[in-house]
Order: sequence, then structure tokens, then C-alpha cells
Amino acid sequence: MLSSLKRLLIGRPLKSEQLGEQKLNKIKALAILSSDALSSVAYGPEQILLVLITVGAAAFWYSIPIGVGVLVLLFALVLSYRQIIHAYPHGGGAYVVSKENLGKYPGLIAGGSLLVDYILTVAVSVSAGTDAITSAFQSLHPYNVGIAVFFVVLITTLNLRGVTESASFLAYPVYLFVLAVFVMIGVGIIKILSGDVPEGLHTPLGTPVAGITLFLLLRAFASGSSALTGVEAISNAIPNFRHPAPVNAAKTLAAMGMLLGGLFSGIVFLAYYFGIVPNAEVTVVSEIAETVFGRNFMYFFIQGTTALILVLAANTGYSAFPLLAVNLAKDKFIPRMFTVRGDRLGYSNGIVILGVLSIVLIVAFKGQTEHLIPLYAVGVFIPFTLSQTGMMLKWIRQKPEGWLGKFIINTLGALISFVVAMMFFLTKFPQVWPVLIFLPLIILLFYRIHKHYEAVADQLRVTTCEPPLNIEGNVIILPVAGITNVVENSLRYAQSLSPQQIIAVHVPFERGDEHVFEEKWEKFHPEVRLVTLYSPYRSIIHPLIKFIDTVQRKAGESNYQVTVIVPQFIPKKGWHNILHNQSSLLIRTHLLYRRNVIITTVPYHLKK
Repeated sequence: MLSSLKRLLIGRPLKSEQLGEQKLNKIKALAILSSDALSSVAYGPEQILLVLITVGAAAFWYSIPIGVGVLVLLFALVLSYRQIIHAYPHGGGAYVVSKENLGKYPGLIAGGSLLVDYILTVAVSVSAGTDAITSAFQSLHPYNVGIAVFFVVLITTLNLRGVTESASFLAYPVYLFVLAVFVMIGVGIIKILSGDVPEGLHTPLGTPVAGITLFLLLRAFASGSSALTGVEAISNAIPNFRHPAPVNAAKTLAAMGMLLGGLFSGIVFLAYYFGIVPNAEVTVVSEIAETVFGRNFMYFFIQGTTALILVLAANTGYSAFPLLAVNLAKDKFIPRMFTVRGDRLGYSNGIVILGVLSIVLIVAFKGQTEHLIPLYAVGVFIPFTLSQTGMMLKWIRQKPEGWLGKFIINTLGALISFVVAMMFFLTKFPQVWPVLIFLPLIILLFYRIHKHYEAVADQLRVTTCEPPLNIEGNVIILPVAGITNVVENSLRYAQSLSPQQIIAVHVPFERGDEHVFEEKWEKFHPEVRLVTLYSPYRSIIHPLIKFIDTVQRKAGESNYQVTVIVPQFIPKKGWHNILHNQSSLLIRTHLLYRRNVIITTVPYHLKK
């Protein structure tokens, strides 16, 4: 039943030879890997206005120069990540760049930040998409968390079906959103040029505003820079592109930069010109759409596509998180299970873990996007800063042809990213302080996992492992609960291994049961030694383990191996297991960590 449900939701397994068919062309990759960055325009400009409104609506004209500053940063980041794509064509992005040029721990900081950032990508995107839906249908506000969780489950399932299948489905809403917003921007500009919009809605550029400080402007710039989250995703996901992957990835990044710049500029300009004031219940994009079109079909179309892309922007996280996890797992910093491909040739363990952790965040923050964005953004700009700094050192050390121009681009990107990260810490500390706790904890976790893998490798290496024990014989211990076909089956197996060294062990809870069972055993298999261990506290495990330890000590003196054979009957139907005691499971669990004790399970399959 579970297998059938899995096939229905995820699809039939794919052969390893079909991996090439799961690569993305530029059109699908642009939609899937740019959805996070493109969707950020739905809340990035709003974050600028939320800072400026603390001074007053008259300060909204500052959103124009701030928007220009964000575009300069976007330009620097796009140029820089194009260089990273060509310099590191196997993917890994900020993690690989930082590790190779700055050292192991800066690399782990970048990698840890990005892992958390992709979890936040899903949580923020889905929460923002839910906000867009409830802005249009405000009666749904009480169900924000439930709607968001449903979307995460849906996107997780789609991604488990494979990269190309999810891309084919999810690309359409992304391009519909881009088309709808460009139409809104175009119609809005036409209305402005035709004089349909009163000029008094906004404060003229350059108007002096009391209370404006450089610190406030930097704070607004940092908040608006949240629109650039997701720019790095393409450099992490180069292996998902068709051949030639680096060339296709670089072209896709350039296209994403142009689209993002155009959408962001248009929304910032219309919000300023129309005098849009941020509202807790209605998004800025919703207010602009209502001003341009009224509450007609186009308004609901824009709200619908905005909600879709905000939700589907989470797919950027699903595309980049598993690949980053693969790089970290290959370097032995996170569990190796992240390197395993699933039935549909995707890294399904990474996809499932991402979905689960995102749901935890959404529930913990109650789906409130404004509480997640600062934490999300600061987690992006730490890797931005480290990757740009790493590339600076790379150019200084290698000095390839034309390195000075590349160095200047990376230096500009590093400086602006560092300023933005610091502004988030200074101005949003109540929201971003968890970074100072969870990032060191993540690095510590990476270190402990790496240390464990190194210790395991050292112990398993043939040249350094302990010499094998000289085994001269075998002592078999057979726990028996009664005289049944299950015991008979296990006893025959034991006799085939070591007929002279078998000890049957029975643990009765009542004194009178000892003699009764001993008499039955004498008739059943008199040639096999029986030991009864009375247990006044009704525990099978404690007396049995104590007996095994005693036998093991004595056997070790004579170089004999102790083997415990555990009889177990297997019901015909899986659910029948809940009707029976799981004594064999408990015995195996307790013996698993006993040194020099081998455990063998002998199953007996029931037919009815």
C-alpha cells in the first residue's frame, strides 16, 4: 500500500542512465533557479518603505536613490557570480570559493549560512505567498500557517518527482508573474505619461525631510537588498544544467539579473510615484496593482501570479540545498546520506529534510514573513561577503589576464555586502541575533561529524586496523521462550554451526515455571544444555545480558567466539506485529553494542 502511494505521488523509479535527461535547459533553469530572486521584488521594495515610513511619507522619495544603490549591488553580484561559475564549474558557490581561498572554517561559515538560508528561502517564500493570497481574500488570514504548510508539502512532493518534471510544471507561473508585473509597470508608466495620475501623490525628489540620517538610509538600503536573495543559487546548481553547464549557467544568471533589475526598478518607481504607504494587511504590489487597474481581472491575475511565484520561489531552495549538501557531505561535514540519489535521480534526502525543517520554521514563526526576512537576508549576505573576498584573494594569488577588473568587481561586491550584513546586525539585532548562536553551533556540528568520519576511516583502514582475533571455536547461546517450531527452526540452524557448544537459555518469571520447562526441554532436546534464569522482576533482558557477559568473558580466555541466535517469527501481514511482544527486537538492540558478541536472527515465516 505504501509502495503504491509512493509510486502515485513520486512516480516510477528512473535508471541511472537517465540522469542526463534530468538536466535543465536555460529556459527551465531560469524559471526554477531565479524564482527566489525574482519573487523578492514582491517584498524587497516594501522593506525600503517600511524603514522610511518611520520618518514619514515625505521621505519616500529616498526610495529612488536607495533603489539605484540596490541595482549597483545587483550588477556587482551578477558579474561576480558569473566569474565564480566559470572559475568553479562543478558548483558549490560560496562554500567552495570560501573553502579553497579563505580556508576550511570560512568555507564552513559560508556553507552553514547557505544551508540555513535555503531553509529560510522556503519558509519566507511560502509565507510571503500565503500573505499575497490572504491580501486578496482577507477572510483566510487565520489560516496562514496551515496554507503555508500545505504548499511546502506540495512543492516537496513535486521535487521528489525529479528536477525536469518539477521544472516543467513550475516554470509557467514564474513567467506569468514576470509578464504580469511588466504589464502592470508598463500600464502604470503609460498612465503617468498620459497624465492620468495626479502629481501630488508623492513628494518631489530632493525635498528636505526632517529626521533623515545616514544610518536610516543605510538601514533602508540593507532592507531593500533583501530583494537580491537567491542571486547565488545558480552558481550552486551548475550540475543541474545541460552541457555546456558553465556557459548555460552564466547566460541564465545574466538573464536573471536583467529581469530582476527591471522588475525591482519598476515597482520602486511606481510605489514612489503613486505614494503607496505600506499596510500590514495588504502588500505594496497589491496596492500598486489596485491603483493601476482597480479591483478587476488584472488585479486578481497579478495577485494570483504573485502568490504563485512567492510560493514557488521556494523551489530555488529545493534546487540548490541538495547540491550544496552533496558538496558538504563529500567533504565529510554532514551525513553521507545527502549524497544518495533517490528513485527519481534527485537527492531526495536533502529535499525531504529541507521540507521538514521549513515547516518547523513556519510553525515556529507562525508564518509571519516580517520576522523571517531579516534572518533570511543576513544569512545571504554573509556568504556573499565571504565569496567575494575569496575571489579577491584568488585573483591576487593567480593574477590571470584581466585580473584587475575582476578584482575591482569582487572588491565592490564584498564591501557592499559587508555593509549590508553589518546594517542588518545593527538595525535588526532582535530578529537576527539567532545567527550568532546557530551558526557557531552548525560549525561545531560540522566539526564533530567530520571528526567522526575521520575516526571511522582510520579504524576501517586495513593497514591500521586492529589484527583479527584468533577464533578457535564458537559458543552459541539460544534464548528460548517456549517449545515451538520457531525454536526448533533456530536450534537446527545452531546445530549446523556448532553442535557441541549450544546453550539454550530460558527466563521464567515464576519459580514453579522453571521445573515445568526443564522437564519439557528434557523430552524435546535432551542433548542441548538448558540454563534457566529466574527473573523476579519480570525482565528478560537483564538476566540474559548478564549471563551472556559471563559466558563471553570465559569464552574469551579460550579464544572462543560467542554468538547469540535470536529466534523470531514473522507474521504474514505487517500490521500483525503490533499484536505480539517484540522481545527479539529488544534483545538485538541491547546486544548490538556488546563487543565480541555476534547476533544472528533466524526468521520463521508464518503462513496464516
